[in-house]
Amino acid sequence: MSGILRLSYADVRVPDLELATAYYAEVVGLVVTGETSERSYLKAWDEHQHHSLILSKAPTYGLNSVGFKVASAADLDQLAERLNEAGVAFERFDAGELAQASGATIRFVAPSGHTIDLEFGMGQVGNGLPLINPPPAPDNLIGIHPPRLDHIFLLCEDVDQITTFFQDVLEFRLTEQIMADDGHQLATFLERTHSPHDIAFLTGPDGGFHHLAFWVDEWNDLRHAADTCAYHGVTIDAGPTRHGATRGCGLYFFDPAGNRNEIFTGGYWFDPDDLPTTWTEAEMGRAIFTYKGQVDPKFMTVHS
Repeated sequence: MSGILRLSYADVRVPDLELATAYYAEVVGLVVTGETSERSYLKAWDEHQHHSLILSKAPTYGLNSVGFKVASAADLDQLAERLNEAGVAFERFDAGELAQASGATIRFVAPSGHTIDLEFGMGQVGNGLPLINPPPAPDNLIGIHPPRLDHIFLLCEDVDQITTFFQDVLEFRLTEQIMADDGHQLATFLERTHSPHDIAFLTGPDGGFHHLAFWVDEWNDLRHAADTCAYHGVTIDAGPTRHGATRGCGLYFFDPAGNRNEIFTGGYWFDPDDLPTTWTEAEMGRAIFTYKGQVDPKFMTVHS
């Protein structure tokens, strides 16, 4: 493996850091790995790295940055060269400079208006299981307890442009697309992990943040997630339901600040030489919500 390996983390803004930390730890069931007066660091239980979610205290909600894990220091240098050739300005940060346990990082603003981090060498904390004869999972899991981060869904004005950028500069692969009648891409799904998507873009305001998704193993885990939301009084935004695009199943709800979360499962394996699936504009509703065949306009609300 080389280059970008996968989605690594998201840095999300929250006005009430204590409340948001409690929500992600007790309802979503993430593990808190670090706390300061301005930030909380959390990870899903089966992730070995220090964090996959940073909560940053701020007056507003939304997304600060999204990070991708890079395979090696040499790959990080090569990606810097590719950004330079593409005329994209970037900053370099040493390990520990941007966040607790952070690795060497390249930070830039993508054409979509989103701040992107490419990172190698985040500190490792393990998944709570021994490396010899481990049980299937730790016995202290609470809440929804997804094993890992899965994908992020963003919005921007020019989906064609950002899709080309992620393909040509960052070497992502296009798995699915929703095409407008005029030939432009309304939505695209891109991957580096053979999954249906590590990141997706939908037409909307530049810098828009739709949701952050965590993986669970099966449909019954979505039922458990919905039960957990109901028990804690968390309003469900949509689902449990199935997507046409990605063939996945999802449940959507909001954190206390207003950032949308998804619990996701299903999908399929995508090989590098597979051709992308195309959905037409007329079938966009079925692409997003197969069972309903239409999208509630409220579901398209975004944060920047």
